[in-house]
Amino acid sequence: MPNSGQSSANNPQAPIPIPHSAFRIPLRLAVLISGGGRTLINLHDHITAGSLHAQIDVVVSSAKEAPGVLRAKERGLPVTVVDHQQTEQAFHHAVTEAVAGVDLVCMAGFLLLWRIPEQMYGRVINIHPALLPEFGGRGMYGLRVHEAVIAAGKTISGCTVHFCDNEYDHGPIILQQQVGVHPTDTPDQLAHRVFEQECIAYPQAVELFCQKRIRLIDRTVEIRPV
Repeated sequence: MPNSGQSSANNPQAPIPIPHSAFRIPLRLAVLISGGGRTLINLHDHITAGSLHAQIDVVVSSAKEAPGVLRAKERGLPVTVVDHQQTEQAFHHAVTEAVAGVDLVCMAGFLLLWRIPEQMYGRVINIHPALLPEFGGRGMYGLRVHEAVIAAGKTISGCTVHFCDNEYDHGPIILQQQVGVHPTDTPDQLAHRVFEQECIAYPQAVELFCQKRIRLIDRTVEIRPV
């Protein structure tokens, strides 16, 4: 899935500061979608259940007809639609404006590239339905990923939560969850099992932010013990 940002415009190895002192409880989230919004709903379910100490301040969709827009509105979540057909500069500005003021941006099936402003480095994360660095990159989303995993004869797949940078499905890995790939798997069957793990991994990663347990230094993620 697309995502963007860079640890430093001039030095990609420079530490990315994560301003934990600025984080609030509940953690204020922006969730970016382009499709059905399943990952959005999963995060909201965890928030409602009290297992994720966050709130969704805004849902940003790249398409007004995306099913996730309706699902978000049914949950009473504020939605901003950003026209993906406007100029690239206008699009990036509109997304940046839409997420202004949140603590953490969660890509959730957002299929467009957003240039993350420097002040938000280290505060934008994504989940991808494969074990990165394999099976990522431009055009690798949805069933395409699982088709590629099966075609490659892999016996293990899973999902990856990672910080975003200026490359598709690239950036320091926060955590991963694995599933087995069965010899008889169809892409849909594998996708179902991977998504079950996504539903665990993404809220877990966001909760680590809530607990101020993540450090990102030299593109390496350190998770502090409880």
